[in-house]
Amino acid sequence: MRQTLLTNQALNNYDDHLLIVDDDNRIRELIKDYLLEQSFYISTASSAVEARIKLKNFSFSLIILDIMMPGEDGLSLTKSIRKNNEVPILLLTARGDPKDRILGFESGADDYLAKPFEPRELLLRVKSILKRNRINLNKSKSRISMGNVSFDLNRGELFKDNKIVKITSTELTLLKILASKKGKTVARHKLSNDTGVSERSIDVQVTRLRKKIEIDPKNPRFLQTVWGSGYSLIPD
Repeated sequence: MRQTLLTNQALNNYDDHLLIVDDDNRIRELIKDYLLEQSFYISTASSAVEARIKLKNFSFSLIILDIMMPGEDGLSLTKSIRKNNEVPILLLTARGDPKDRILGFESGADDYLAKPFEPRELLLRVKSILKRNRINLNKSKSRISMGNVSFDLNRGELFKDNKIVKITSTELTLLKILASKKGKTVARHKLSNDTGVSERSIDVQVTRLRKKIEIDPKNPRFLQTVWGSGYSLIPD
């Protein structure tokens, strides 16, 4: 327990925690030492069994996974991980056949690097995957889904069936406030102050928004009234 606690404390000093899974001790340690020099926090595993234990105890930014391992191979482990984990996976293999690369991508890998490789190329691929993953995470966090309707909080755009829905500036301001506090009740007087319209007008704006968001505006599922208090946006 103490060792796990110390490890978690150490993680706070790093942006990314990588897991290297390879049964070849020499290659595993070479990759570890090189990436440590690049300011990554590194954990290692010599088998799929050991990797599963690490995955249960820690969250990783990226897994660097060798395909050719005794016992459960990298492709099988990748498929298993993908059932409940979206952590990016970079596969390593001595086999460079295009069919093998296709199998890797079909199993759920994000990238593929054939051995032998230059450490610099590995680093560039790792950085590229991490950057792409951060962009995707930011996009998913900014978009709120409500059935067949979605709202992009960063761009201030409302979509229905992937087609943009026109909303007024007041409706947009109101929706932004509620979306930024999703799942929480926002008082009518606060909505009034932040939008610059009366509390009565807030009720009218909510009614209009429901017509654009809800399947049945009279029985709202997403934009709900909290009686005696205000409103709450409850996305999917």
